[in-house]
Amino acid sequence: MIADLKPYPEYKESGQEWLGHVPKHWELSPGHAAFDKRKIPNHGLKENTVLSLSYGRIKVKPTDKQHGLVPESYETYQIVDEGNIIIRGTDLQNDHTSLRIGLVRNRGIISSAYLCLQCRDTVTPEYGYQILNTFDLTKAIYRYGSGLRQNLDHGEIKRLPIFLPPVSEQAAIVRFLDHWNGRLEKAIRSKRRVIALLQEQKQAIIHRAVTRGLDPNVKLKDSRIPWLGEIPQHWGISFLKMRYSVELGKMLDAKRITGRHLIPYLRNRDVQWDKVRVEDLPLMDIVPSEFSRYTVKKGDLLVCEGGQVGRCAFWNNELPICGYQKALHRIRANDPTRDVPRFFFYQMNLAAGLGVFAADGNENTIAHLTCEKLRSYRFPFPPFEEQEEIARFLDVELQTLNTAIARFEREITLLREYRTRLTADVVTGKLDVRAAAAQLPEEAEDEPLPDPETPEEETELEEFAE
Repeated sequence: MIADLKPYPEYKESGQEWLGHVPKHWELSPGHAAFDKRKIPNHGLKENTVLSLSYGRIKVKPTDKQHGLVPESYETYQIVDEGNIIIRGTDLQNDHTSLRIGLVRNRGIISSAYLCLQCRDTVTPEYGYQILNTFDLTKAIYRYGSGLRQNLDHGEIKRLPIFLPPVSEQAAIVRFLDHWNGRLEKAIRSKRRVIALLQEQKQAIIHRAVTRGLDPNVKLKDSRIPWLGEIPQHWGISFLKMRYSVELGKMLDAKRITGRHLIPYLRNRDVQWDKVRVEDLPLMDIVPSEFSRYTVKKGDLLVCEGGQVGRCAFWNNELPICGYQKALHRIRANDPTRDVPRFFFYQMNLAAGLGVFAADGNENTIAHLTCEKLRSYRFPFPPFEEQEEIARFLDVELQTLNTAIARFEREITLLREYRTRLTADVVTGKLDVRAAAAQLPEEAEDEPLPDPETPEEETELEEFAE
């Protein structure tokens, strides 16, 4: 059905570079003709259902998840109703990854730092959301905003030029997108389930190698470390600080970026499992005296302090100098002739997978793997030659699994890109879906679940700021 879609019969120039041509019968309107600003304070705690914006979804936040950075009183939150549209318009300059638009499906309260819009009669809430969602997906949102950190406010939404089809056509577009995006998300979820099974297999192989070694007949002893269990008798156990140096990144301050010593810097989300993303790294300003402390070199292990606590990867890039932000630990062996960082990487991988570091949070706080905590953890350390042997074994043994995981992740990336392109083409009128929507089955589809891989760094970035 998608392959049979064709453009509209006639088009006109939109006057917007990012939008291009639009169907001739669509009406040009300013944003204020479609959206009204709404802000109802939660005075007197009229509502207690807490909502959060997470990767483009408005979700009910369970009571047991309301910990960490929360306001003193939820009276500072705003009340929102089903059909309202939420925009996180803050910090556009420094965050080009997050999805910032969400459609409210449950009455509740949400941070007053977010902009809440209510649709007028000219646009249905579902289509109004798709307009702004496309504005977000295509990154056109980053053309707007003001101030030092480029914040988007209602004044700019009011002046935003939008093109509206008739209400009946809006309903057809929403129906078509709900159907096909649901199918695409189901395909993504099935691939993620396969990846989860492959990851479990990886963890089992790593667990065996870094806790028992490669000799099946080796004599064991109790490590007295709960998550570790028994280890070979001849292995030693040391606090991490006795074998590796651990440095936490510097706090980044946009006001200090003067251009004196700009270098690329890594963020928490750039560090994935066993790989570091280096595309479009932002720049930070470091004075010469800070170079050695806040820069990384080939062979350094980078560990996430928050988010997926303990997620780690090696810096094997050839960039001569690269900084790293607060929320990333840089780990280096004190004596490269005594310890093999690649072996320790697998230990960190196992510990993080078992949730060892997540235990550093409690019911009232979010887990954070501080330098002090990380240095105080105890790990097993075989002799140098055995560390090398185990690391080489795991590199080879896991290669097939890693290749399979990478292939499925690439397929997921392509599905996401296709979903984004399809949504943008339909909402901007590049494809006519009126006939296709009419042919869809009448039975209601289950509401699609969110994409299971929601980056932790892109959730609730400014949950209660005023």
